[in-house]
Amino acid sequence: MKRIILFVLTNLAVVVVLGVVASLLGVNRFLTSNGLNLGALLGFALIMGFGGAFISLLISKPVAKWSSGVTVIDGSGSADERWIVDTVRGFADKAGIGMPEVGIFEGEPNAFATGAFKNSALVAVSTGLLQGMTREEVEAVIGHEVAHIANGDMVTMTLIQGVLNTFVVFLSRVVGYAVDSFLRRNDEESSGPGMGYYITSIVLDILLGFVASIIVAWFSRQREFRADAGAAQLMGRKQPMINALSRLGGLQAGELPKSVAAFGIAGGIGQLFSTHPPLEERIAALQNS
Repeated sequence: MKRIILFVLTNLAVVVVLGVVASLLGVNRFLTSNGLNLGALLGFALIMGFGGAFISLLISKPVAKWSSGVTVIDGSGSADERWIVDTVRGFADKAGIGMPEVGIFEGEPNAFATGAFKNSALVAVSTGLLQGMTREEVEAVIGHEVAHIANGDMVTMTLIQGVLNTFVVFLSRVVGYAVDSFLRRNDEESSGPGMGYYITSIVLDILLGFVASIIVAWFSRQREFRADAGAAQLMGRKQPMINALSRLGGLQAGELPKSVAAFGIAGGIGQLFSTHPPLEERIAALQNS
């Protein structure tokens, strides 16, 4: 329930902020008495598309900490905590990135990396992962998350999401305006957009949003293969990552917040909307590399 409430409140806040920005810049007035102002509409679409994606990226770390109940550790606690922090530090140094924050959260086996910048990211592992895997396998999972950071996956996915969001906002309103104009072509007394515009825009926002989600999920799956290979490279061998994925296949992977789900370790169901390829495909890719 906490995650759902936070997700809803965060998205409402983002929409309000972007709406205020669009209003201040005047790009929300793309519907004029002379027709559709494509320049203003493009500006509006860019603000709504990239603005939402980048705000989500910038707040991803604190949101992930709160929603997952992450406890940040610095290595001054138990021997296990020191080992986790030292493992992250070793991989970060090898990958050429700044030391990420390290955290632990309660839950079934999973892990994730998040953060807007390579040198100030967060790597978090679950208690279920630590209890259900060997140290070598946990090390491989941590290497996978560090590889996500080193590859710049968070920023890459944000840019892809921003482009697709912009496309959805722009195209849905252009088509909505065209449909509305056609439906009211004989109505000489009409002024401003009619129901045809609003209904078409909303329907297309939903339909194109689904298409955008499929594209984003496809890119996310490609990032998983790269992160698996990155973990193997950081460890100097690929068998630990293969073992970790094989063991994960026999465990119940925990659910992650939507904001970080694309960067977790858990395998997906292999469907169009899955952010992770099936575990057997990831294992085969490593074995054949």
